[in-house]
Amino acid sequence: MTSRHVVRALSLAGTLGLWQLLTAYDVNLWLRFEQFPTVTDVARAFGDRIGSGTYWQDLTDSLTRIVTGFVLAAVAGVAVGTAIARSRLAADLLGPVLEVLRPIPAIALVPVAILLFPSNEQGIVFITFTAAFFPVMVSTRHAVRALTPVWEEAVLTMGGGRARVLGSVVLPGALPGILGGLSVGIGVSWICVISAEMISGEYGVGYRTWQDYTVVDYPGVFVGMATIGLLGWLTSTAVEVLGRRLTRWLPRPAGDAGARPRTRTPALRRAARPDSLRGGVAP
Repeated sequence: MTSRHVVRALSLAGTLGLWQLLTAYDVNLWLRFEQFPTVTDVARAFGDRIGSGTYWQDLTDSLTRIVTGFVLAAVAGVAVGTAIARSRLAADLLGPVLEVLRPIPAIALVPVAILLFPSNEQGIVFITFTAAFFPVMVSTRHAVRALTPVWEEAVLTMGGGRARVLGSVVLPGALPGILGGLSVGIGVSWICVISAEMISGEYGVGYRTWQDYTVVDYPGVFVGMATIGLLGWLTSTAVEVLGRRLTRWLPRPAGDAGARPRTRTPALRRAARPDSLRGGVAP
């Protein structure tokens, strides 16, 4: 275990210890902790929930909704963002509509989802999709537009077509920006899926947390909050790990574990090989 892990563990332990002290002694200075459950109360309730089938059903439902909506948003966001950045026609047709819709919070679309979709399940997935779509689309659009034209011109000069440019230059070059949008999108998706479950869900972590609040089960509420935090952290970490694996060729900071600094994208390395110069870009 490195010193960074020790510091992080101590930070978490210190926060939990402060929470325990404030709630155990009913501290009321300006903030009121007398009605807060203690850490031990929450831990006891968490243990009881883990042993029940309802908890795991809620967990499965929320994960299914977030994964479905996020994957759809990732695919659509990258495709639409690339199209808008690369095509003037796509920018003229889709740009104005998306820019009008983008400021609308995804959770404000709950009434639209209820009217539009035949089931609450489909409506929650739609809200999750909308929440993640716009961060991914905007980050992809900016990343593609920021690419230097020299890379594209090099591939075209060696006989590559539009598909080759897209697959070997545009998407690899924009990948760091796309991954940034994915990281933001997964966090926003969790906010919106939990809110949607609280409003119109049937099962799910958000639905259960709200039900615990209505029956004044405060330890249960904190169990829901802890579960949401853990799920969000795990999914965000998964996106970041995937991003690091997909961008191994990027230069890394000296302290980044597993760093493999490289200065060329895979596309440029292939283009620099002598055989590609003699016979055109290899398929």
